[in-house]
Amino acid sequence: MAGSKDEMAEGKLEQAKGYVIEAIAETMDVYGVTPSAGKLYATMYFEDQMNLDEMRKELDMSKPSMSTSVRKLQEIEMVKKKFQRGSRKHMYAAEKNFFHTFMSYFCQMWDREAKMNLEAVKQAEFELDAIFEDEHVSEELIEEARQIYHQLNRSKTYYRWLERLVASIRSEEIYEFLPVYPNYE
Repeated sequence: MAGSKDEMAEGKLEQAKGYVIEAIAETMDVYGVTPSAGKLYATMYFEDQMNLDEMRKELDMSKPSMSTSVRKLQEIEMVKKKFQRGSRKHMYAAEKNFFHTFMSYFCQMWDREAKMNLEAVKQAEFELDAIFEDEHVSEELIEEARQIYHQLNRSKTYYRWLERLVASIRSEEIYEFLPVYPNYE
């Protein structure tokens, strides 16, 4: 009798994990990864650690696809390589702290956005300054350059705000304004 109850409970346990694994896999596009990489992460989320052979067996993925997925998940700090003494196989563990995952990934993306765009604005302003300094340029082009210059200047407000947002997340100052409530439902 206990055996059949345990079998039913094991089925329910697998079903419960399956719901979460599928949802995580479907929403991992937010982090710039494929659904198969999302499924890999979600599967690892319920495990202590796994090696590549265990992952391949569990998910029935090709070796190249799985290696690509693991590498991408490592890049965005959702999976970490673990070293085990006496074992030649690399072990990997999923980051289980979703706050860390969010902070790491989005700070990296927002930081990149701000830096790239501020550098582009700086280069554009240099070109526009050359137009302003050239006395042979028509008044119409100077006026268009002025409008673009002002538009770019306004965009810097956003990029500077984005830099401050990233800094507040990295310093965890954001939690003063948006606290985390345990067991929040």
